[in-house]
Amino acid sequence: MLKWTKDKPTMEVERLIMLRAADMVKEVGGKYPSLDILMDVDACHSNGCPLQLQALLAADDFNFAHDVFGIRANINRHTGQLMNCFVPRYAA
Repeated sequence: MLKWTKDKPTMEVERLIMLRAADMVKEVGGKYPSLDILMDVDACHSNGCPLQLQALLAADDFNFAHDVFGIRANINRHTGQLMNCFVPRYAA
């Protein structure tokens, strides 16, 4: 069963990451709903691959996109675990 963050400061940083990623998706006309972004980042962070959330939020666009969209491509949505040997650059 997936675990979810209940810590408000953590949730706020995840929300800011979601907003930044949603802006990037919108710029290129892609499809990645904001709620999915938020849930993917939180599932990753809370289920086996803690992230340096503040550092990820502050990352340059290239590294930010690598982590957020890499999580999207490699997360198991049933367990929250990352697959395919993917490790985010801002893993804790």
